[in-house]
Amino acid sequence: MQRKTLVTGVGAVAGAAMVFGVGTYFLTGTESTTSLDTQSTASVGGHKALAAYVVEGRTQSKYHPLPWVGVKVTDVSCPSGLKAVAGAALTCTGKKSDGGTVDIPVSVVKASAKSVTWKFDR
Repeated sequence: MQRKTLVTGVGAVAGAAMVFGVGTYFLTGTESTTSLDTQSTASVGGHKALAAYVVEGRTQSKYHPLPWVGVKVTDVSCPSGLKAVAGAALTCTGKKSDGGTVDIPVSVVKASAKSVTWKFDR
């Protein structure tokens, strides 16, 4: 009877760990698809771009979604909008709680006339 209880306990712990790991993976995603509408679109070098404030806000909200993942950042700022062109990149900056800064590379994965899929590196 004790062996069965031990096996059941180990199975429950393993299952909980798997659910925890999968949940963490999905909540810590760094990729985002954003529509290019009149509120979110800017122009950078004559190209349609995702406005800087959209990139800043989304990056800040997703950079530290869980206490055990990454560093908490505030005041994320980007030098410009993110061109809606695959491969376009820029580096945003955020403030860490210790007063230091962190560079956040941002790049476009794919783009169309109506949306841009982009990601940042943690």
